[in-house]
Amino acid sequence: MSKAARAVRAARAGAGAGAGPGPESRPLRAQIPAGGAAPGPPLGPLLGQRGVSIGAFCKDFNERTRDIKPGVPLRVRLRVHPDRSYDLSIGPPLSYFLKAVAGVERGATRPGHEEVGVVSLKHLYEVALVKQQDPAVALRGTSLPQLVTALVGSARSLGLRVVPRLTAEECAEFQRQRQEQEAAAAQEEEEEGAKKK
Repeated sequence: MSKAARAVRAARAGAGAGAGPGPESRPLRAQIPAGGAAPGPPLGPLLGQRGVSIGAFCKDFNERTRDIKPGVPLRVRLRVHPDRSYDLSIGPPLSYFLKAVAGVERGATRPGHEEVGVVSLKHLYEVALVKQQDPAVALRGTSLPQLVTALVGSARSLGLRVVPRLTAEECAEFQRQRQEQEAAAAQEEEEEGAKKK
């Protein structure tokens, strides 16, 4: 071991075990539905370990999310301070916006092999404008073109086809074709199940 490495190790050991990034200094990340914070598991034990008043947190979270449609999944980042106060940042995940824009409930089970929806670049640009207001994205200093490029990749990983322009007729046609494909797949599964019996 070099002298520099020994010096660093000695400095860390001399600082004490509490100086490192313990569970109190690391941010707590969770996904909670809007207006759905409750003192039960899994949220209650996590907050209790950090000494945060669970009832006060639930009341604060539900108050901050009262203007958001109930049930919308929200990504929560909570940093607890030594005096047991906390900073709370709340925002919907990117996949929620993409699925809402495409009008689908869930992503593809096999991305790259099946498409569950279609979005235009204009839709992705609008989502990027909304996501740019998110403190976590603003902190990184991501430019709008970079954010749109990242959104294209995220949309494809959800099984969404990205097109330059999209009319209402094209969208309706895609959704009709998708429903036909799903009905045919369900029919095949039914037939296979009947054959096995």
